[in-house]
Amino acid sequence: MSCLPSKSHPLRGYFYIAACTFFWGISAALGRAAFTGRLAVHAGHVIDPLILAQTRSTFAVLMLLPALLLVRQRSELLMPRRDIVRCLVLGVLGIAASNYFYYLAIQKTNVATAIILQYTAPVWVLLYMVGRREQRATPQKIAAVGLAVIGCALAIGIIGGGGFLLNPVGIGAALLAALSFSFYNVGGHRLLAVYDRWKVLLYVLLGAALSWLVINPPWKIVAAHYSGGQWLFLLIFSVTSVLLPFPLYFAGLQHLDATRAVVTSCLEPVFSILITAIALGELVRPVQAVGIVIVLLATVLVQLPEKGREPVLLEPIE
Repeated sequence: MSCLPSKSHPLRGYFYIAACTFFWGISAALGRAAFTGRLAVHAGHVIDPLILAQTRSTFAVLMLLPALLLVRQRSELLMPRRDIVRCLVLGVLGIAASNYFYYLAIQKTNVATAIILQYTAPVWVLLYMVGRREQRATPQKIAAVGLAVIGCALAIGIIGGGGFLLNPVGIGAALLAALSFSFYNVGGHRLLAVYDRWKVLLYVLLGAALSWLVINPPWKIVAAHYSGGQWLFLLIFSVTSVLLPFPLYFAGLQHLDATRAVVTSCLEPVFSILITAIALGELVRPVQAVGIVIVLLATVLVQLPEKGREPVLLEPIE
């Protein structure tokens, strides 16, 4: 982690990160509402996960770059070419892939299922590090993996299904989102230890935006004839999912150590599920709620530092 925390105002740090997760919760609910036709912006083509992920990254870059140039010299945003390429790759396989599969999972299942499966990312990172012998399989870590598996089985209805509809595409997309999220964090660890977070974020988002231009060229977007209301929604979504929460998260890191920040960020699925339940009426059954709590417990457990060892910490990319 490149940001040295200041513990003089820990309550302020908790507030910043809680506010960050609240905006991510709003974004999850907005995405679900767009996919299910519950927003009054559906003229012509329905907004799908691809266009949501594409415009999110593109609008974020178009707004972030001028903002950074206002407060920094252009030379301060430069990197060696090799590290720029690394950031671009992280943008494609990390940000773009994770966002797309996450929103696809929301579309095919629901917010609760999508986000709780994505929150298994620390377990995948841990397994990768154990496989590379960068971490040891301690009892704490083994317990975290076991809890995550049990929690997911409860959350998606494998155990105690009671009629819960298991959508294979949605479940698979959520797991791919978690793997992409893990790739971003493993690959970006060294970059974030050397470079300013905003610089890394800019190039990573640029990589995601450029990849979407290849996958879904501008003329295809123009041909879709999205309405003014849809474009306004996509702009607002980019702000609530990127440009507002990231500054809040980084501000929180100035007052909290990284472990406390990540643990506090576990409020994200709580906010996402509550906001979706209140705004869209998508409730979770008691057995799913138990599974969600277990997965969050596993997420916290796997990231708690052990004596003489570094914790497995993840940077946010929702």
